Amino acid sequence: MTDTIDTLDDGIERVSLKQYTEKAYLDYSMYVILDRALPHVGDGLKPVQRRIIYAMSELGLKASSKHKKSARTVGDVIGKFHPHGDSAVYEAMVLMAQPFSYRYPLVDGQGNWGSPDDPKSFAAMRYTESKLSRFAEILLAELGQGTATWQPNFDGTLDEPQTLPARLPYVLMNGTTGIAVGMATDIPPHNVHEVVAACVHLLEKPKSTVADLCQYVKGPDYPTEAEIITPAADIQKMYETGRGSMKMRSIYHVEEGDIVVTALPHQTSGAKVLEQIAAQMQAKKLPMVSDLRDESDHMHPTRLVIVPRSNRIDLEQLMNHLFASTDLERNYRVNMNMIGIDGRPKVKSLLTILQEWLSFRQDTVRRRLTHRLEKILRRLHILEGLLIAYLNLDEVIHIIRTEDKPKLVLMERYGISDTQADAILDLKLRQLAKLEEIAIRGEQDELSKERDMIEKILGSDARMKTLVKKELVAAGKAYGDERRSPLVLRSESKAFTEEDMLSSEPVTVVLSAKGWIRAGKGHDVDASALNYKSGDKLGFAIHTKTNYPAVILDATGRGYTVATHSLPSVRSHGEPLTGRCNVPSGSTFEGVLSGADSQLYLMATDAGYGFIGKFADFQSKNKAGKAIISVPKGAKVLPPVAIDDVDNRYVVALSNEGRMLVFPVADLPQLAKGKGNKLLGIPAARVESRDEFLLSALILAEEDKLVVHAGKRHLSMKLAELEHYRGERGRRGHKLPRGFQKVDKLTIESA
Repeated sequence: MTDTIDTLDDGIERVSLKQYTEKAYLDYSMYVILDRALPHVGDGLKPVQRRIIYAMSELGLKASSKHKKSARTVGDVIGKFHPHGDSAVYEAMVLMAQPFSYRYPLVDGQGNWGSPDDPKSFAAMRYTESKLSRFAEILLAELGQGTATWQPNFDGTLDEPQTLPARLPYVLMNGTTGIAVGMATDIPPHNVHEVVAACVHLLEKPKSTVADLCQYVKGPDYPTEAEIITPAADIQKMYETGRGSMKMRSIYHVEEGDIVVTALPHQTSGAKVLEQIAAQMQAKKLPMVSDLRDESDHMHPTRLVIVPRSNRIDLEQLMNHLFASTDLERNYRVNMNMIGIDGRPKVKSLLTILQEWLSFRQDTVRRRLTHRLEKILRRLHILEGLLIAYLNLDEVIHIIRTEDKPKLVLMERYGISDTQADAILDLKLRQLAKLEEIAIRGEQDELSKERDMIEKILGSDARMKTLVKKELVAAGKAYGDERRSPLVLRSESKAFTEEDMLSSEPVTVVLSAKGWIRAGKGHDVDASALNYKSGDKLGFAIHTKTNYPAVILDATGRGYTVATHSLPSVRSHGEPLTGRCNVPSGSTFEGVLSGADSQLYLMATDAGYGFIGKFADFQSKNKAGKAIISVPKGAKVLPPVAIDDVDNRYVVALSNEGRMLVFPVADLPQLAKGKGNKLLGIPAARVESRDEFLLSALILAEEDKLVVHAGKRHLSMKLAELEHYRGERGRRGHKLPRGFQKVDKLTIESA
């Protein structure tokens, strides 16, 4: 069947299912986008919100009036303008009344309108009472002044405004969220003063950029006092593109050792935050917290107390974890999608929004002035007729009393218009006393001055902008307030890892020559006196802490990470490293590393190459380990050497032939992995044949002594005595004195 509508002889239209569904879905999509989910840039309202505000104004529920039952408003809205469910209309109305949801509430409610902990706990509409708030005046004050375009309601019996004549860019004031078909909107609220200042700047300098406007609009301003911690550069980018995200963080202070949270991010429940923290405590993932209390009341709407287990807990680190793992810190999506003045939905930048709104505002003011000018001209026309009647009062009365058609006679006799004649005939007897020439001419003068002023404004763009600017400033002064959400630069929060949860206790890690690993409490463990399996012996032993991992370095240059706190006790033989990591069979191990992430190590091979590496770069969660140092052909890995400081430290490189070179540690590069640079110049061929190789590479401080061991003889030298061996990195070095050229080992004696 083709995609056409066929009308059969019986009058029934037939259409293909494909064509019908496409049209039906497209119609539905456009309806949801334009008439339900997205706000209009002009008044910043969705249709349901606009209809609630208009219906309340028609009911006389202004800020100065008394409250009326909310059911009365909802009934009027669904009966006259919005034929949808009463619960949907009431929920939209509740949202506009909640001071914790709207930065500037439009509805002033009495009764239970929900709470920050449970925004949907509001009472039924038959119990609550409401009226418009004072802030709603910015939307309604000019409604009856010819500023709105009217359209028929759903049944054509009444008219409703297409948009309200907003005196401020309301689309940014309270923001909105909505989900349409294929698009959504998330517009954050802003501060009146800041937005007004940006509008005034844009009126004065139309070629301004978003960066210029961001000098006034620092960022969103939410109803809560929690901090906005998004960097200024990210906020500017968000305003430039219309998309981005905002991050809010709770405010806390310390009282007598306890953490007291006094402000939560927007739309965050204090009860939920406490549940999240309690869940971590029950799962034993938060051992540093002993108790939680909710001390919120009318005097302190938000007061959550977190009690640390002891006064040794780092409270800042604890709060950073809670920011990362609970709703004490939240992200908010920003997607400034709205219906523009062209009637099309689009994501707009801050500059585009304000430009379109100022265009809308100038058009609104022009329509208001034009409407007022028409009324003035009509009144002046009538006053001319009344003046004629006053000057000829007796004759006018005589014509009215004696003539059958006095209107026509008056028009013919005095040359007045139909409107003027009607105004004369509509005068009541009591008003004849008011027909005084002075009063008429006085009103004419006042209206003429107003007419001339309006005509000047309508005839000049500059005067129009000046008027819009004055009205903006006046409205900002009348309805604005101070910023609530402070903009603060904070470091990024980070949740605790499993190692962070551990207490920092000293421990000795022992690795046997055949790869059996274990750990003992304290640093006084004598690893050489421990029992080993038959044919096994001590390989390496290092002192570290339980919250530091250990990295085992094998002969191929790969490192395998193990958690020190989970290692078996030194009282046993331990367990094979192959049980924890995927170590190739037959692997031998050349060293054990451990320490803080920033700990530096000298990594080297006996081919004479090496580099400085950070311990954090050597760690891996992969059981197969991580390549750390590249081993040239025929070479072997040397045991890693910890470096406590780069400044005033020297590398001592010694070959098996007694050639020694001393150079500053700072001459070596800092790498994450690789072969490194030359420490001592040994030819590659001699390394492959094992004729010559790097025997040892140590780190020497200025105050330390270097001890050379050769058989039973030893030679002790301070740094000043090593001047003969100092040189540039990568040189061949100088030979040690005769008798010390067959070196067994080098050691360092600390001062």
